[in-house]
Amino acid sequence: SKKKQLRPHRSDYWCLPKKEDPEFIACMEDVLDVYELPYNPKVPVVCMDEKPYQLLGEARDSWAMRPGDNKKVDSEYVRKGTCSIFAFVEALGGRHHTSVREHRTAVDWAEEIKYMVDEMYPKAEKIILVMDNLNTHKPSSLYKAFKPEEARRI
Repeated sequence: SKKKQLRPHRSDYWCLPKKEDPEFIACMEDVLDVYELPYNPKVPVVCMDEKPYQLLGEARDSWAMRPGDNKKVDSEYVRKGTCSIFAFVEALGGRHHTSVREHRTAVDWAEEIKYMVDEMYPKAEKIILVMDNLNTHKPSSLYKAFKPEEARRI
């Protein structure tokens, strides 16, 4: 039967903890508890991540197209630098925000968090932020970017 055939061309990705890793399991359960919270517009649950991205240009112009043909693009490319893409997603509220920055420093992160607080959720009582533990994703980054009273407000 088709269901029992191997499908090496398809993959499902899972986050599997290392065997006997209680710290990972405890953190994972905390995140799962957050994801089970009911929707509350006054306390949005926002997932944040950032991704470094390579900017590429074409080394040669693509070939002229004819009806019925696919565009022909040379596989050689020119590296045009890098950037970092920041993404904020509030799944239950149906909101998202993306921005592109030259870097992903502590100050870049802090400025993105300020935008989320002041522009995306100015009326929120509290924002529950789900993110990874990159070394810049800390309250101290807010203090690197802003005066102490502003960092504390954010």
